[in-house]
Amino acid sequence: MGFLLVLKAEFVRNMIVMRRYWFRTVTGMIIGYFMLMSMIMMFHSKGGVDPTGFASKFSSPEQATKWALCFIVGMLAFGIVGLFSQGLQGMAQSGQLEQLCMSPHGLVSNFMARSLMAAVTSVPTSALMVWLIAYRVGFPVPMNTVGEFATLVLLLMLAFLNLIGFGFMVGGLVLVFKQTGQVAVIVRMGLLGIAVMADEVRTFPKLLGAFAHTLPITDATLCLIHLVIRGQMQPVYDAKGEPLMEGGKVVANYVPILLHPSFLLLLVNCAAWTFVGIACFRLMENWSRNKGTLGAY
Repeated sequence: MGFLLVLKAEFVRNMIVMRRYWFRTVTGMIIGYFMLMSMIMMFHSKGGVDPTGFASKFSSPEQATKWALCFIVGMLAFGIVGLFSQGLQGMAQSGQLEQLCMSPHGLVSNFMARSLMAAVTSVPTSALMVWLIAYRVGFPVPMNTVGEFATLVLLLMLAFLNLIGFGFMVGGLVLVFKQTGQVAVIVRMGLLGIAVMADEVRTFPKLLGAFAHTLPITDATLCLIHLVIRGQMQPVYDAKGEPLMEGGKVVANYVPILLHPSFLLLLVNCAAWTFVGIACFRLMENWSRNKGTLGAY
């Protein structure tokens, strides 16, 4: 019950901020849209010059939309982890952290509510941006039924639970080691890079590929690509990780998203990261309390 009250308070606060600073929200979306479209157009124009390089990822509407989706998912991960790293440091320096520690609901409940509300406000704007980019480049997003939309919502919920669990672990390290700015930036940039390259993980060496699948962003991005971009059609790959071609088309089989290997790994990762992240955060919070350094930054 206490968590629901905190969640309601965070929802009201977010709505007030969004209504009060609506101009900032709208201009941020417009700038982000034009930035992504500029990058897509620039690399698309280079695709004919270097059809085997990075620019080949923008050679078709499907490829461009897939890249935009991966990039936006990576930015969401960037923001969620930043909420726990820079957010904790900013709250400690302003004195808010000590006030939350004295709250009967505790730090975990407060940050869980903050991160969930950040997800609720970020997902609709991000989904709108992906749809606008897909419409602009001429890619028909295969989301035509209520079941597909419900599955998309489920995937987004699991993806954010994954990231929130990972964010709690990063936040626990901030409580103990305090100034972790450079390390946190490296972690956030790493998650962004993995999200952008998620579809290439199959070509990684076995150990590196297995490690990538343990990260909270990899299988979430692969599931979204499978549902939103490919319409649940799984390409058949050869031994080198290249898609098989037949008659100029990629050979693909229908695989429901709920039976896709990445979805099963996403469920495992979600449970593991949520448990490990919250447990790590509580452990580090108690250690910092006992040392008397919780609010010392």
